[in-house]
Amino acid sequence: MERTVLIANTSNMPVAAREVSIYTGVTLAEFYRDMGYHVAIMADSTSRWAEALRELSGRMEEMPAEEGFPAYLPTRLAEFYERAGRVRTLSGKEGSVTIIGAVSPPGGDFSEPVTQHTKRFIRCFWALDRDLANARHYPAISWTDSYSEYAAEVEPWWGKVNPQWAAVRRSALDLLKREQRLAEIVRLIGPDALPDDQRLVLLTADVIKNGFLQQNSFDDVDMYCVPSKQVRLLELVMEFYEKSRMCIKLGAPLFKITSLSIREGLSRLKSDIKNDDTEGLLGFEREMRAALDSLERSYRSRESL
Repeated sequence: MERTVLIANTSNMPVAAREVSIYTGVTLAEFYRDMGYHVAIMADSTSRWAEALRELSGRMEEMPAEEGFPAYLPTRLAEFYERAGRVRTLSGKEGSVTIIGAVSPPGGDFSEPVTQHTKRFIRCFWALDRDLANARHYPAISWTDSYSEYAAEVEPWWGKVNPQWAAVRRSALDLLKREQRLAEIVRLIGPDALPDDQRLVLLTADVIKNGFLQQNSFDDVDMYCVPSKQVRLLELVMEFYEKSRMCIKLGAPLFKITSLSIREGLSRLKSDIKNDDTEGLLGFEREMRAALDSLERSYRSRESL
């Protein structure tokens, strides 16, 4: 709290105070940025600010645009987000302002103007999913609606952590997209009607969602995760998928794979292995490879016969 400044304008305050609140916040952020600090500003929420802007515009009898918002809403949003960035001050110091804006669309409708215009001006969007929250899956960030266009910019940094980061990230995203398409079929005919290779996609996607994307902030180990462990976890999941797919291609039924203890161990790995326990990750990797290689060899020998 000693490094935090709060600008609080509640809904029972004058509409002009609510409309000016985000400008007050970002101006304070720029003040500290010019002193050479790196500042993060959380605007919660830009939707409430836009509603105050709409109310002011109505009182001034301006011509309304879409859903009653003023025609200059996109310009005001762009001006706000464009005040973020890294600068070198006149004294030679380096400072920055990072803006994290929350959007609260009525009824969760992402097609409303504030959300649509915000997505035009930003390059990263985290979409919170009510179904995930109801299922106690936290953080409840939708992996299908969320996106980031900064992957190319951060790839050199992640490449120093693990050169395979970009490739394994793309593979995991592709698999989650395939799982989303298959989920629609499953809702109609059930999972048992799918071939084993497609059921493996569902199985691996479930491991990614529950064993990688889900996080327990009350767990002593899972409350945070170092970058090197993050990449290794995802690498192990994708290696499990590739080796299991090879086994299925050789004729192994899916239940042979699901009956292996490594499947459950893979989902619990994020909380069972501590962040600095590299030997624990290597031990599980050897166990997983041994189990899947043994299964693959047994079906290769049957194929040769």
